[in-house]
Amino acid sequence: MPVALSLLDLAVIAPGQTARDSFGNSVLLAQAAERSGHRRVWYAEHHNMKSIASSATSVLIGHVATQTESIRLGAGGIMLPNHSPLVIAEQFGTLEALFPGRIDLGLGRAPGSDQATMRALRRNPSSADTFPQDVLELQGYLSGNSRIPGINAVPRAEGIVPLYILGSSLFGAQLAAHLGLPYAFASHFAPDALYQAVEAYRDGFKPSEQLAEPYVMAAANVFAADDHAQAQEQKQIAYRARARGMLQRGAAAQEFSDEEIDLFLSTPNGSHLAKMTTYTFAGTPAEVVAGLEDFAAGIGADELILAHHATKIEDRVRSVELTGQTMAAREPVAK
Repeated sequence: MPVALSLLDLAVIAPGQTARDSFGNSVLLAQAAERSGHRRVWYAEHHNMKSIASSATSVLIGHVATQTESIRLGAGGIMLPNHSPLVIAEQFGTLEALFPGRIDLGLGRAPGSDQATMRALRRNPSSADTFPQDVLELQGYLSGNSRIPGINAVPRAEGIVPLYILGSSLFGAQLAAHLGLPYAFASHFAPDALYQAVEAYRDGFKPSEQLAEPYVMAAANVFAADDHAQAQEQKQIAYRARARGMLQRGAAAQEFSDEEIDLFLSTPNGSHLAKMTTYTFAGTPAEVVAGLEDFAAGIGADELILAHHATKIEDRVRSVELTGQTMAAREPVAK
């Protein structure tokens, strides 16, 4: 088979739209991913961000699951230090009981927010330090082998909820290797340590009950369209909007023209922002898939999880369909 493709849906609330609109768009994207051969759709936990609607991640997973049939759905990821492992085990045990064989649980240790929001979440700044222990505690609840005497997650589904470790540094890679879990690297916005982290993961991997051999997922950004110029235009519009949003965090009342945004992106600060999206593939379906195959082969990825960023939902749905259909028709990628 060609390299597996999956979808990272950021549940964006577009200007002039509501969270309800965003949830409807998430259903459309998941349905497009399902019919075009994608393996899974993941949603990320973010807080206090006006343009992202996936803060109640498990609720969104359940909503989309009722309107799809077979595609796997999960968190990419739950920021575990924000929560009690028992509560997350209960939420995902419930999801697996309702939608057996379809639920994933990716775990990260970042706050998914700023410092003030972290305090509002009642999160202790040192809570990330216990992330490895929290993963083990959560794993115990989900497997029915609780590490806390007398405490069990109810409901606990009969099926397995597979765990994935998410990261953008060597810490997550080393933890995933030590625990024998799949590793997903956030190269769609933090590309710098990708190759080093994947190498560390493979070198240190210890087989586990869940996984016998290393399994690497890597994220990338995609704009696929029927025409090359159209895809490039979608990319330019989306990345200008991204830069504009970041600039306006410190100057909310100020408007920036396209020319000013382009000028900013040519400065050292702007080039740093642009570098975050190094792994972006924009063009016709054939061009995008060829780029993704080279990217996957370069790190030996088992699976790519793709964020499609076109501003209009119909363009994002089309991008998902074109990429999935074209990849499914390809010959296997040599690893």
